[in-house]
Amino acid sequence: MESLPTTVSSKSDRRGRSSKSQNTSKPSLIMAFFSCLAWLYVAGRLWQDAQHRVALNTVLKKNLELRPKALTVDDKLMVLGCKDLERRIVETEMELAQAKSQGYLKNQKSLSSSSSSGKKKMLAVIGVYTGFGSHLKRNKFRGSWMPRDDALKKLEERGVIIRFVIGRSANRGDSLDRKIDQENLATKDFLILENHEEAQEELPKKVKFFYSAAVQNWDAEFYVKVDDNVDLDLEGLIGLLESRRGQDGAYIGCMKSGDVVTQEGSQWYEPEWWKFGDDKSYFRHATGSLVILSKNLAQYININSGLLKTYAFDDTTIGSWMIGVQATYIDDNRLCCSSTRQGFGCSRSFSDISLKQSKTGKMVKNTPEWEVTLTNPCSCTGTDITLTCDGFKSLTPIDPSQILVAGDECSLINNLYGETDFVFKYVWAEEFDIKIKSGEIACS
Repeated sequence: MESLPTTVSSKSDRRGRSSKSQNTSKPSLIMAFFSCLAWLYVAGRLWQDAQHRVALNTVLKKNLELRPKALTVDDKLMVLGCKDLERRIVETEMELAQAKSQGYLKNQKSLSSSSSSGKKKMLAVIGVYTGFGSHLKRNKFRGSWMPRDDALKKLEERGVIIRFVIGRSANRGDSLDRKIDQENLATKDFLILENHEEAQEELPKKVKFFYSAAVQNWDAEFYVKVDDNVDLDLEGLIGLLESRRGQDGAYIGCMKSGDVVTQEGSQWYEPEWWKFGDDKSYFRHATGSLVILSKNLAQYININSGLLKTYAFDDTTIGSWMIGVQATYIDDNRLCCSSTRQGFGCSRSFSDISLKQSKTGKMVKNTPEWEVTLTNPCSCTGTDITLTCDGFKSLTPIDPSQILVAGDECSLINNLYGETDFVFKYVWAEEFDIKIKSGEIACS
């Protein structure tokens, strides 16, 4: 009977220990949970620190690469040299601006050295405009007022340069270009504008290229632009230029002005007519047949050719340039074809007609169509004028009713009005010339 209490007490001890162990396991679980959270937090921070260290190392490497090297004595001297060079550049730019205002020449150094070496300064450079289809006309000029061969050299010794001025074909290196090169090789009287495309619509731009090329090649008192319909009195022109020698800012010609043609499709249509004001009148300018510029004005065109605006016609284009500079306008009626006196530059015969050509963009039988413009020289008028076409080869007229061969009548002008051009279109493969066959011509 004494053993019974012992059994009961052992059972009660086990129940006490079990309940006690249950009570102690809860805090352990809680501690383990918080330990896991702490471990995750620490691991995350360590991961962030590792990422930061990688980023810092990358930035440090970049900074080390970009960090300037230690300057040596040579480096310091180079820096000082650059500063000195920068100062000299600023001074040179200031001197250049001053020189431009006085008519700075791009090739001034070479030209001044040639003049200082005792070489005589030229009186004038005369550029005679010509085209690809004007071979016969050039030969006519060479046999009349324009010297050739030894006579041309003697004229240059007197200080006068004469050159036919022409650009390049739209198809560089074609038969047109080759013929000009061959002719120039034989005569040596061309000024070929390599960067200019010879076409009727490009004539205003040709002025810039001519004056720039003339200034860069020759040092002269005057630069003269002459159309190929002008029968020039060369000695009279030389006398005029001699009397004006040493005059800066001279803009010499037959001065005129007139209404701006605003109707599209008209012969003298000006696409930018609205720029000439409400009165639609041109400013005073020299006629395009003969324009004389003094050295500093030609230099101005040479320097600023990239900025100068061109209009539809070369005479008004030059006139617009002269408005913005200190130019002295000299209106000499001896340069006017309508003058009652015999002028220095007036064609008195319609046989010296100006012939211009430009492509229309059409093709006829695989041959390009060209537009021919016959410019009436001066103020010539006439009635019942018949023209003959000489030198045609492989001619295919646009108008099938006009079947022409060399020497045939190609056009009939019943009435010819002063300063009015005659335009027609043909297709041809070779050069040609147009001459007067019959009719009466009167030039005022």
